[in-house]
Amino acid sequence: MYPQILTYLLTFIDYQEQIIRTVLTLLIGQSMFDKPKEAPVNQPYRKLLIDDLPILDKVEKLAYQLLLTEYLQSKGKPLKPVRRRANSTPVPSALCCPKCGAPSAYLYANNGGKGQYQCKVCACVFNKNSRYQKEAILKCPHCLKPLEKIKERKDFHVFKCKNDMCTYYQKNLSAMTKKEKKQFKEDPQSLKVRYIYRKFHIDYQPLSKQSPKQPKVDLSRLYVSPHTLGLILTYHVNYGLSARNPAAIRKDIHGVSVSHQSILNYENSVALWLKPYIDYFPYELSDQFCGDETYIRVNGRWHYLFLFFDAVKKVILSYPVSPNRDTATAIRAIDEVLVKLKEIPENLQLVVDGNPIYLLAQHFFAENQISFDVKQVIGLTNEDDVSREYRPLKQIIERLNRTFKGNYRSTHGFGSEQGSVSFVTLFVAYFNFLRPHSSLEGKVPVTIPELEKLPTMPARWTTLIGLAQDWIQHQQSAELLVS
Repeated sequence: MYPQILTYLLTFIDYQEQIIRTVLTLLIGQSMFDKPKEAPVNQPYRKLLIDDLPILDKVEKLAYQLLLTEYLQSKGKPLKPVRRRANSTPVPSALCCPKCGAPSAYLYANNGGKGQYQCKVCACVFNKNSRYQKEAILKCPHCLKPLEKIKERKDFHVFKCKNDMCTYYQKNLSAMTKKEKKQFKEDPQSLKVRYIYRKFHIDYQPLSKQSPKQPKVDLSRLYVSPHTLGLILTYHVNYGLSARNPAAIRKDIHGVSVSHQSILNYENSVALWLKPYIDYFPYELSDQFCGDETYIRVNGRWHYLFLFFDAVKKVILSYPVSPNRDTATAIRAIDEVLVKLKEIPENLQLVVDGNPIYLLAQHFFAENQISFDVKQVIGLTNEDDVSREYRPLKQIIERLNRTFKGNYRSTHGFGSEQGSVSFVTLFVAYFNFLRPHSSLEGKVPVTIPELEKLPTMPARWTTLIGLAQDWIQHQQSAELLVS
């Protein structure tokens, strides 16, 4: 009888525990008993080698009508279409020459139905499945042979030179040790010996400075005074308090009742006004730039904040937030740095970690005739000359990450992407224009006379917002006068 009673009690306890879980989940809106999601995986970056750009061989476009006219004038007779035998390989009627546009009547089936064709008008040889390549042929810079597309990635296609007599390939083979040759024989993909090129298809125009647009928000309609708004920003951004803490402080100390959701709404509105001002401000910059990514939590998932920083002037230049740590975001982050330069110096260097997306971004800009050097500091120990030389810059950007995390940690993550972007924008505004730095002898990175004479931080916040509003309106008035 006792075993039955014990079984009944255990069943009742399990049932009671399940009821408690359900009630708490309904009250809070999310389960408190699920296993925590995995932390971000910290794995060594895969080494990536970037080769030189290929040779772009553009095929001259011709008009078959003009070629037929020239043939008639030179030969005294017209060029006749191809005479096909009864058992010859047919040519699709919709097929035309990619070079001169001659119709199928002037095309030979060149290799017995295996897909190669030749134009009788301009002598162009092409393949039906790859005739689009005749518009622009990518060639290996070492052997001048056409490259072959081998992979399709999200942001780019991978092309490889498969010519066994290529000097690049032969040189890499001869430089192998016996151990590497054995490894290459067993697993040819483990070693890079052939020329590889990545052709990007990202719809992104670098260095395209767009005029700032007026945010769709009217700060004059906020139901708080400018001083109250300045206090909210000071508590939440400067001192890293969560949105609920400034709401409690306002009620307990200042006697003003403001909900935490109202605080978040105010900050989203202010961030919309400040972002164009931050992005287009005429900064005085040095030539020492470093970048890194750090993790933030957005709507329960890990996102990535890309930070690029002027290590001398202590100015944050780029701060995109993305759900992916990918090449497209690295391109965007670097582009936000380049647009702030009055001109791109010939010896521009960006110091980053070992993430290969920065090398791919460098290749993308090189395709658009924008050149700079990428210095990668690998790991935590100085195992190479580059890491030993540029480790101090990498440590500077790591300290910036820690400073941001000190302000971000109290938020416990963000409920939306808009909230994350707003908080990061306000942090950058505070860091660049309001926060004194010990390395700058207690001065702020960007000195604005209107802010220096103000005694309190809330007054500086409200004045900075006013400067941003005046600047945007001035830019729009100037555009109207030009148009």
